Amino acid sequence: MTGTSAGVSIGDKSIELPTRSGTIGPDVIDIGTLYKQTGAFTYDPGFTSTASCESKITYIDGDEGVLLHRGYPIEQLAEHGDFLEACYLLLYGELPTKAQKDDFDYRVTHHTMVHEQMTKFFTGFRRDAHPMAVVCGVVGALSAFYHDSTDITDPHQRMVASLRMIAKMPTIAAMAYKYHVGQPFVYPKNDLDYASNFLRMCFAVPCEEYVPNPVLSRAMDRIFILHADHEQNASTSTVRLAGSSGANPFACIAAGIACLWGPAHGGANEAALNMLAEIGTADRIPEYVARAKDKNDPFRLMGFGHRVYKHYDPRARIMQKTTHEVLSELGIKDDPMLEVALELERIALTDDYFIEKKLYPNIDFYSGITLKALGFPTTMFTVLFALARTVGWIAQWNEMIEDPEQRIGRPRQLYTGAPQRDYVPLSKR
Repeated sequence: MTGTSAGVSIGDKSIELPTRSGTIGPDVIDIGTLYKQTGAFTYDPGFTSTASCESKITYIDGDEGVLLHRGYPIEQLAEHGDFLEACYLLLYGELPTKAQKDDFDYRVTHHTMVHEQMTKFFTGFRRDAHPMAVVCGVVGALSAFYHDSTDITDPHQRMVASLRMIAKMPTIAAMAYKYHVGQPFVYPKNDLDYASNFLRMCFAVPCEEYVPNPVLSRAMDRIFILHADHEQNASTSTVRLAGSSGANPFACIAAGIACLWGPAHGGANEAALNMLAEIGTADRIPEYVARAKDKNDPFRLMGFGHRVYKHYDPRARIMQKTTHEVLSELGIKDDPMLEVALELERIALTDDYFIEKKLYPNIDFYSGITLKALGFPTTMFTVLFALARTVGWIAQWNEMIEDPEQRIGRPRQLYTGAPQRDYVPLSKR
């Protein structure tokens, strides 16, 4: 590959394909004319070597453990800012001024209530329904309530829809939790910050006053920041693919939520906690570590390693610190599952096998422990992930709509089925 083109030879045809360079990261080969010139497609299961779009939002270097939002390292955003500041950055491309931040916070805060009729949606679900099933359905129904923000060709309507999604997701998520545990819904309060408001809607009850704990609110806010966007992952790609058809933003976000539910994606922190429960006690860890090292054993340690990060996940470092802050604040010391988690963490950071394989504890490992300590059941973990990721989905969706090169998504395939054959009447089969 040269600086300007890449040579491709297929049979007796040789062509030159242009290459494109980003601000940082690897160059890409533009294969847009490959089929036209050669009659061949590329084959890339999982699209792991394919850039599906051009984006200015998030950059990941998995080899070096780097995550940037609009150029800013995730460590700095999580340490010095708050979630709504990260939302503004992802949506608009720059950090807000004080006046812009105040205005944005006000607009989000004053859109947190949902249409009262939506409360009846929840009673249509069984009480034992998984909260993700409830949230997916309710978010998809938002387009039936907010007709004034579904015209994707209108920049103002796109902005209104974006703010509504960021503002209403905590309320919808909290309502799903309250319905799941059989408690009355708690309405949002405009004098609380985003994370404190969410925790109050989840854990307040009418019979007593709820006082937000700043340590726990800050931890929740940090969890939201760390999950806000992660480049072209499965759920984000789903949102973009759905949006490429012209679908309304609420439908696109519902599609992203459905994809996120998978245990290989958003359900990973729930799977990690289930694994800790299966191990049960710290004395059984050596048995499970031995199984994890045995390539013939199907058992896998959940919450270790990452598909993209071949080095330490930069979000995991921040989440590790946050986890220990929460556990210290709550004084949790005698939880068997926590003992298992801390011992597994120690082994993963010191054992040669884990270090060689780069099986470091990832963000799912730490966030699962933290969310459990905060009082959330494992069924709510992916819901919280969806809440945080909504801003990333919305930012990516907006970028896609404004991209002049955007076309409806249409992946091709390598067909390996039967060749053309003639229909045989039923009586002759």
